[in-house]
Amino acid sequence: MLRERKTQIVAQLADSLSRSRLVIATSYQGLTAKELANFRWALADATIECRVVKNTLVRLAARKVGMEQIMNIVDGPTALTFGYDDAARAAKVISQCIRSRESAVGIKGGLLGERVLNPQEVVALASLPPREWLVSQLVSQLQAPIRRFHDALRYPLQGLRNVLEAMARELAYIEEGGHDVT
Repeated sequence: MLRERKTQIVAQLADSLSRSRLVIATSYQGLTAKELANFRWALADATIECRVVKNTLVRLAARKVGMEQIMNIVDGPTALTFGYDDAARAAKVISQCIRSRESAVGIKGGLLGERVLNPQEVVALASLPPREWLVSQLVSQLQAPIRRFHDALRYPLQGLRNVLEAMARELAYIEEGGHDVT
């Protein structure tokens, strides 16, 4: 029975590792069981999974999905948090949970795709603006050259149109019996 349970845990971990965009390893030493449960619930509200698992099981799951580099951040008692959606949002939520609770949870590092992040890089990732804001900034930057090109073509043509309209008004005025002002 115990072997079956471990096999099941390894399979679940392998699935979590393969689906996650960001995995953050945290130390939970110094937390009571209640504080750890509250930390997990706060993360679960943001659709972030937190699991405390033996390092040997993490190693087996990492080998199974080809993510052995996670062992660079798993050392000693470790809780793994899995962010499945936006990596920056997951890092931000975890950092906010740690700060707001003033808990003893510490960030050991992270795994973003295949890249191992140190604790400072995880905190830097958490300070990124929201994804929607970054996308809108990128779109704005991509549109800027096109807008400038459009304006460069439009202003001379608009000036020519204004001159032609003024001349047409003057001709219409003369044809109606007005005097030529030139």
